[in-house]
Amino acid sequence: MSDIHYTIPEGREVRIAISGRSGCGNTTVSRILAETLDIAFINYTFRALASEMRLPLEEIIEKAKTDFTYDRLVDERQVEIARRSSCVLGSRLAIWMLPEADLKIYLEASAETRARRIVNREGGSLEDIMEFTAMRDREDTRRYRELYNIDNTDYTHADLVIDTEKSMPEAIVAAIIGELEKRELIVREN
Repeated sequence: MSDIHYTIPEGREVRIAISGRSGCGNTTVSRILAETLDIAFINYTFRALASEMRLPLEEIIEKAKTDFTYDRLVDERQVEIARRSSCVLGSRLAIWMLPEADLKIYLEASAETRARRIVNREGGSLEDIMEFTAMRDREDTRRYRELYNIDNTDYTHADLVIDTEKSMPEAIVAAIIGELEKRELIVREN
């Protein structure tokens, strides 16, 4: 893909929102897509917040169960950045929080596949990661309903739903590029 170049039509901005649960490939796909299109990649998450605050991710997640400040900080910051210019916004709530996105994509994969990817990325035992990820999924869904009245298990408004189970990130990006071209949101350079 790197020898093919794309441009956004003159006078236009393109915002792409990509969501999915932890381990579905959201960050990887979003980053590769942003690099391919040479636009901003926005992925400000609890992980980034934990790093900035110098706290363990688990502590941020635990605090977020009862204090919505953490969700609001993450969500407001990423949406504010996304509204500035063309970008790929990759976050659990991107397709809900950026309703004006030109293309909304939801990535999905089974709980076991997501847990295996997290183990490969961060280490740990598969059993522990599956348990932690299941808890995190439940807590995310509960908080998003309470905080924003968003049901993150209903992504029927997404323009594309992509099963990442058996596809490499580059193939997923190619499918998204194809959809962007079809919608004339990007143009392939000759």
